[in-house]
Amino acid sequence: MLPDTRLSDHTSFWDEGLPALMVTDTAYFRNPYYHIPADRADTLDYAFMARLVESMKLVIDELAVP
Repeated sequence: MLPDTRLSDHTSFWDEGLPALMVTDTAYFRNPYYHIPADRADTLDYAFMARLVESMKLVIDELAVP
């Protein structure tokens, strides 16, 4: 496992043996402003976010089918 996959809230669930899912756009690998003062709304890629949300909805809909 890559150490960077542990850099989010889901890790505490994994550590307790509970299932958890991390959804990411690869954070600071994609956004050079991630978690620094320049991380502002005007530096975000809203078109990319919209595609990500649409894709995640499709995944969730598929997983929700019994």
